[in-house]
Amino acid sequence: MTQAALAGADDRSRPMTPQEKRVVFASSAGTIFEWYDFYLYGSLAAIIAKHFFSNVNPTAGYIFALLAFAAGFAVRPLGALVFGRLGDLVGRKYTFLITILIMGISTFLVGLLPTFNAIGFMAPILLVTLRLLQGLALGGEYGGAAIYVGEHAPQRRRGYYTSWIQTTATLGLLLSLLIIMAFRALIGEEDFELYGWRFPFLLSFVLLVASVWMRLQLNETPAFRQMKAMGRGSRAPVTEAFGKWSNAKIAIVALLGGTAGQAAVWYTGQFYALFFLTRILKVDGATANLLIAGSLILGAPFFLFFGWLSDKVGRKPIILGGCLLAALLYFPIFHGLTVMANPALAHAQDTAPVTVIADPAKCSFQFDPIENAAFTSSCDIAKNVLANAGVSYSNEKAPAGAIARVTVGGKEIASFDGTGLSKDQLAEKRSAFQAELLAMIEAAGYPAAADPARINKPAVLGLLTLLVILVAMVYGPIAAQLVELFPTRIRYTSLSLPYHIGNGWFGGFLPPLAFAMVAASGNIYFGLWYPVCVALMTFVVGLVLVPETKDRNIYASD
Repeated sequence: MTQAALAGADDRSRPMTPQEKRVVFASSAGTIFEWYDFYLYGSLAAIIAKHFFSNVNPTAGYIFALLAFAAGFAVRPLGALVFGRLGDLVGRKYTFLITILIMGISTFLVGLLPTFNAIGFMAPILLVTLRLLQGLALGGEYGGAAIYVGEHAPQRRRGYYTSWIQTTATLGLLLSLLIIMAFRALIGEEDFELYGWRFPFLLSFVLLVASVWMRLQLNETPAFRQMKAMGRGSRAPVTEAFGKWSNAKIAIVALLGGTAGQAAVWYTGQFYALFFLTRILKVDGATANLLIAGSLILGAPFFLFFGWLSDKVGRKPIILGGCLLAALLYFPIFHGLTVMANPALAHAQDTAPVTVIADPAKCSFQFDPIENAAFTSSCDIAKNVLANAGVSYSNEKAPAGAIARVTVGGKEIASFDGTGLSKDQLAEKRSAFQAELLAMIEAAGYPAAADPARINKPAVLGLLTLLVILVAMVYGPIAAQLVELFPTRIRYTSLSLPYHIGNGWFGGFLPPLAFAMVAASGNIYFGLWYPVCVALMTFVVGLVLVPETKDRNIYASD
């Protein structure tokens, strides 16, 4: 290194100046607004399903809504490449402005979209298009924010300062929930579901103006300015980052040994927890949002704590410890949520378990997005009724060709084979079977919804806060780790791709995958195997291959 570079590196050990703190605040605030825009959709997925996917059954429509949510995650790696390259070539500041403009305008337009009843299939097509634009923008946003703060931060406090950026995703989600609850209270639940859901999206225009103004005040980072002054910038950051094995392998290790597990834990602890409460435990939306919001408020300081702690003990033990604890605790935590949020459901599952006894060869996957499957076998008819009613069940093998039976506690009902029946005959027999089966389920104590008076709110809040603390362990220190893994000349590009593959694919697809796993298996906890397996993979890969980075001098890797 040159003497100038060494001087810059030594200067990084000093406390941040008031001006630098203002820069970090402006960067973090803008990122909160961008996460708010992105997560509004996830917070309103159930309502969006009714307006944009009303042409299919409720189960398929909800999974479609989650897949549209995941579409924004699917393109985040592409956004990482496009905007990462731009950030390494022209700078962090200007890339910030482009990404937030795309995000803010796309979110505002979602609030103006006609529904399926108004324009048919063009409604979900336009919705998914805007989600893709949001995903592209976010693909360039996070890397720039993390790098911007990391390259301003003092050498020995990088974990703490970048942890402020790590709070932005949680605070953006919290902001979206609070604004949704405010509009629900202001106009009433019925009107909110009818048209009021648009207002939080339209409000994003105000946040967009504030964010653009703040980002126009920012200066470029010292590390980037120094690199440019020394003429050491990359002319082809994508090729250099991923075309050379020495750099590409670091990105692969960062993905499998870091961001994949971090993403699975993040989306389980915050988004899947919300879906689990509302869709599976049938807690009303207002109560579920209030409990999630409370857990985010209580858990948010832990992002800063674990970022600070990573400056003392290292990034690796905290991130991997969070992955391991999540894998060990998810099943007991979600079982606890069932008992505390819907005790009647937990009691019914224990005292009157539902079992489908059927020939496995006659059972199909219970997800038909285009409603083209016949579902005429006795097994399919029984499982379809249970899945649409949201009732958990286990499976038992019956002899080949046997008519499927459903047992509820000590009682049993036989399904019927609809093969060869006319459409009207099938509908009539199915309706009669459904009425009898649902009456049996209701008599066994299975509730249609969680009783608000019986929800143990402090216990649910405690369990949800524990989930957020696990999120804070894996997410709080990871920005610093990623900044320290890659050299300045290709840092934006190199950091962004593994982060957004991890969070866009491993994390973003978690809610629809886990929900589909539940629908297919009949077990309300079966979807948890996905985040458990991903977290364990990251623990093993990270333990073996990821280096400790807390003492690295990022100026030395230009």
